[in-house]
Amino acid sequence: MLRGLIVLVAGVLALATPASAQSRFDGWTAAIIQADWRDGYGRPIEAFDNARRDLAQGFRRAGFNPADTVDFSLEKTAPDVVVNSLRETAARATRGCLIYFTSHGAPDGMVFGDAPRMAPDAMANLVRAVCGERPTVVVVSACYSGIFVSALQGPNRMVLTAARRDRSSFGCGADERYPWFDGCILEALPEASDFLALAAGARACVNRKETEYAVDHPSEPQLFVGANMQLRLPTLRFSNRTP
Repeated sequence: MLRGLIVLVAGVLALATPASAQSRFDGWTAAIIQADWRDGYGRPIEAFDNARRDLAQGFRRAGFNPADTVDFSLEKTAPDVVVNSLRETAARATRGCLIYFTSHGAPDGMVFGDAPRMAPDAMANLVRAVCGERPTVVVVSACYSGIFVSALQGPNRMVLTAARRDRSSFGCGADERYPWFDGCILEALPEASDFLALAAGARACVNRKETEYAVDHPSEPQLFVGANMQLRLPTLRFSNRTP
């Protein structure tokens, strides 16, 4: 009888293990979009592509389902194809959204491949169409990316940008492995418990790097957290999952 009880308990624990191991981000769409591949003179560089590849891997390790984590290079894929593929993924994984853009930026918008620059209202329309009212995190790594904060705000949103609206971000040269902000996200991600900790770690890293290089006009990454997300984000904890 005791042997039977032990077998029964072991069976129950075995059945419970997959549920307990489930990530808080199962059912979330995660998209990393490399929207440029050139330096300020139009010459090809590797920094954006390196960021796209390693960010996608990093977020998979943090708990995002590989089947619902997509990454796009607008050097290789047309902007309309990227948008359609993003919509398809979001239609399948409907519990939440992470959309991460890495690109060059200007005071009026972000480079989006060979399409016209993506203005704040265009990005807001894209995020709204893809993610709707589900919990959504948008990261914009580009110069002047603070211009997107107001347009993207909402109670179900967290918005993190690499710079304030009137400042450059740094690290987009041929000798850089990543744009500095993307590199700081990658540095902070393995130790961050959630998106709020990730934002804090990345901003501290950017400040440290800019101080080290004596940057005259620091980028000052911006963070917005909507009312609903202030309560939800601490419950969305990262995990360490093999991609």
